[in-house]
Formats: sequence, C-alpha cells, structure tokens
Amino acid sequence: MSAEIITQLPARRSSLSEFLDGARRAIPVVVASSPFAVLFGALAIDNGLTPFDALFMSMTVFGGASQMVGIELFGHKIAPWLIVLSIFAVNFRHVLYSAAIGRHFAHWPLWQQALAYFLLTDPQFAEAESRAQRERVPFAWYFGMGLCIYVFWNMATLAGALFGRLIPDPHAIGLDFLLPIYFLGIVMGFRKRPMWLPLVLVSGVASMIAYKFVGSPWHVSLGALAGIILALIVPPSSQKA
Repeated sequence: MSAEIITQLPARRSSLSEFLDGARRAIPVVVASSPFAVLFGALAIDNGLTPFDALFMSMTVFGGASQMVGIELFGHKIAPWLIVLSIFAVNFRHVLYSAAIGRHFAHWPLWQQALAYFLLTDPQFAEAESRAQRERVPFAWYFGMGLCIYVFWNMATLAGALFGRLIPDPHAIGLDFLLPIYFLGIVMGFRKRPMWLPLVLVSGVASMIAYKFVGSPWHVSLGALAGIILALIVPPSSQKA
C-alpha cells in the first residue's frame, strides 16, 4: 500500500476516545429526553408506584413511550394481555431497528450485542446508522452514547419521582416540545438517502390517519408499516435514482 493511500485512511482512535465521542453524541438526547423522564417519574408516583418502583421500571424497560403507556394503563382495570399488547405496539419499531442495525455489530462478541440491543433507542439507532454510512461502528462509541443516555434517563426518572410535584406543568413551559424537535433533526439527517421524502410523507400521513381512526399507540407501528410497504413496492432501481 502506498504512503499516499495510507495517509488518506482515517486514523483508528482509541477505545477511550471513541467512548468519549459517543458520550458527547448523547448530550442533545439527554437534554431533549430528560423532561419526559421527569414527567414519567411524577406520573408513576401519581399512579401509586414508589420512587423505587419507578426507578426499577425505568432501569429495566428503558423505553420512554412504552413506560408512559404502561404507567397509564396500570392505573386502570385493564386485562394484563392488553397492556402487554399495547406496549408491544409502541415498541414494535425496535424490532425493525434491530433488524436494520444488527449487521453493523454482528461481529461483536455475544455479550456486547446483547448489551447493544438493550441500549437501543430511537436516537441511538439514528446516530449509529448515520455513522455507519461513513465508517465502522465500534462498541466503545456505541456504548459511550448508550450508557450516557441510560444513566441520565434514570437519574431524571428518580428526580421526577422524588420532586415531580414541585415541577410546573411541562406543557405550560414548552419542555415537551424539545423531543419532537430533536427527532425532526434525526429525520432530516437521512434526507440524502434514496426515497427519503416519499417514505417520510407516506409514513407521516399513515400515522396521522391511524391516530385519528385507530388511536394511540397503534399509529406508531402502522405509520412505520406504511413506509415499509412503500419501500417494498418501489423497485430498487427507482430508489437509487
């Protein structure tokens, strides 16, 4: 290999450097998601859970939307199978995430893959996919981002459980708008991919229609399903155009 080619190759960074870079990637996610973690902690207390129960649920489930749905359903006399089905509907997109992202760390040891799937969230998936377009996805980088999000999510949950009643309504001060803005930024980051605009439009419209006529949380999975169907229908040659 010539010296010119070698100088053009990106230098392999140390595991610590990759870990810290991943942690820095998590900062916007922490800022955007913390109000929702605090809200979950407060709602958990309102629905009869103890601070320990709220923290334990947050540590083991680690899924903001599914935790919100679960805590609301726990407060009503609803059959357990329906609660499980509703949470599955919310988290079905993670099955798709896992299928898409698994190829990037299929070569990792099994314990690293298991930990990676546990830490998989919407922003984690988006950042990993974005990096995979440019270079490899090392475990240290992925773990640095995932661990940072996980720790601060649970810290915010505990804060909400202990002090949530002292916090004003997040809707009144606009804190609940931070996460949608962040997710919009994630979607825009994929705008150069083939069929991006048609897929976004079809998924968005289908999700809104499903929300109107089917209701939450099914609109999330139905919107994703609509986008998948479009991707399957459109020939690969058209997607590359």
